[in-house]
Order: sequence, then structure tokens, then C-alpha cells
Amino acid sequence: MKNYLSLIDTNTQGRCDVTPLFADREAFSQLADDLARPFLGVDNDVVVAIDAMGFILGTAIAERLGVGLVPARKGGKLPVETIRKTFVDYTREEKALEIRPDALRPGTSVLIVDEWIETGAQVSAAIVLVERAGARVAGIAAIRIDRCPATDAMRKNYTVHTIW
Repeated sequence: MKNYLSLIDTNTQGRCDVTPLFADREAFSQLADDLARPFLGVDNDVVVAIDAMGFILGTAIAERLGVGLVPARKGGKLPVETIRKTFVDYTREEKALEIRPDALRPGTSVLIVDEWIETGAQVSAAIVLVERAGARVAGIAAIRIDRCPATDAMRKNYTVHTIW
């Protein structure tokens, strides 16, 4: 396990808190490098970063890959027409992700980034949005992806890279 992962606060209720790792410039930089490394030189046109912590990590990875960033926003946050996908997340609440309909062109190669994938529901919604736009998922990157049937299927169907 990478030394910088010890900065993640695991003594929390529910989810682990990655913000201490993000606050350490060198640790955060190393994390972004490590997550981007397998996708350097790979056909990636854009990073789709998932609201909200995925925005932070996705921006750093997009910079390292030299590509643009498309935010997959929580439902109701974009002030324009959207492509929307609902899902039930780890809290068992129904939520939605949205992107602008013009955010991705058909054939665009996409790396999806989130900080932590618990059940796979949110990333699965992002995959649907990418594919509805006619784009292609080139990979998925996250600090950690918990094991469950949905995330196991994700690992089987897509190039997935995690650190933890």
C-alpha cells in the first residue's frame, strides 16, 4: 500500500475521509500521478469526473493526461438541459447524475474518475451517461473500489485502476 494512503482518515462514521490526503500537496500530487500513470499514452480524450470529490481528483488526472474535464453533476445542479441517469447509492437513496448533452461527442474516449467507489451505482450511472452520449469508456480510476457484484462486473468489463 502506498504510504500516502495513511493520510486518509479511516476513523470516521460511514465513508472514509480523503480530504487530509488532498490537503497534503506532495501526497496528492503522487496520488494523481499514480492514478494517471496507466492511462498515459492511452487513447483518452477527456476525463469525466463524478460529483463531488471526483471533481478534485479528476481535475488533477485530466491535467496530467493533457485532456479536458467533463463534470458528472448531481441531479439538478446544471442550469441547462441535461442527460440524466438515476441510481440508488450506498445510502440506499435515489439520486441522479447529469451531464450536458453536448459535453461529449460520439466516439470520444473517456476516463471516468471518482475518489471512492462503494457499490458501483454512481459510476454505473456515469457509464450510462457516457454511452448515451455516444462516447466510449476507456477506463475507470479511483483511490479504492470496494468489492461487490456490481464492482466485480465493472472490473471485468472495463480497464480499472485503483491504488488501494
